[in-house]
Amino acid sequence: MYNENVVAIVNGKEITTNDIMKFLNEMNPQTAAQFQSEEGIKRIIEELVNQELLYLDAIENSYENELEFKEVLKTVKDNLLKGYAFNKIVNGVKVTDEEITNYYNEHADMFKKQETMNASHILVEDEEKAFDIIDMINEGLEFEKAAEQYSTCPSKEVGGNLGEFGKGQMVPEFENAAFKLDIGEISEPVKTQFGYHIIRVNEKFPENVYSLDEVRDEIEKQLLMTKQEEKYLSKVNSLKIKYPVEIL
Repeated sequence: MYNENVVAIVNGKEITTNDIMKFLNEMNPQTAAQFQSEEGIKRIIEELVNQELLYLDAIENSYENELEFKEVLKTVKDNLLKGYAFNKIVNGVKVTDEEITNYYNEHADMFKKQETMNASHILVEDEEKAFDIIDMINEGLEFEKAAEQYSTCPSKEVGGNLGEFGKGQMVPEFENAAFKLDIGEISEPVKTQFGYHIIRVNEKFPENVYSLDEVRDEIEKQLLMTKQEEKYLSKVNSLKIKYPVEIL
């Protein structure tokens, strides 16, 4: 009686659900998502069967004794051994909470959050039309409705909202005008390479500093990479003394 985890048997070799999971885990998440269905699992099982058949054919034809295969095997083995040796060097390297905190305090300027804002706009082709729309808004037409009706920007689908942005993310003419506006204020037509913009500032977020909790993971990754590199280079430099190296 077969184990319920067995999904196929090829010449006595069992293919299990664990083999399916391993196959999926070796894919990038986007690709793996395409196989998260009954039909997708069937395709994976079929591929695993095909691979096992190729393996049996290779054994029967003694491919492992061919010189080309031996050269490929040696290259793969050498690369695996190099990677394993590197992992042995950096294994155990840790970053402490104290190191993270010290780095944060010593590099405070790195964690400043620039001034940003949330703004909406209406983009049209000519200045006269822009002024006409501003008049309609002043007479009671909602900004979002005006954007939906008249804007040529894709943002019209969300009432012209451009989301949150900081300095350097918009073209200079747009940015200069937007950051001079108060919350709720609507600009005169602003000309850029795209046309004429009517800008409204929805929110402003002043310059701030990211908290330690917000950047802890980022700092830890940076410190870990630095410490691993230091340990790696230290080991390599010691090996250069042990083994002759000649760079041509």
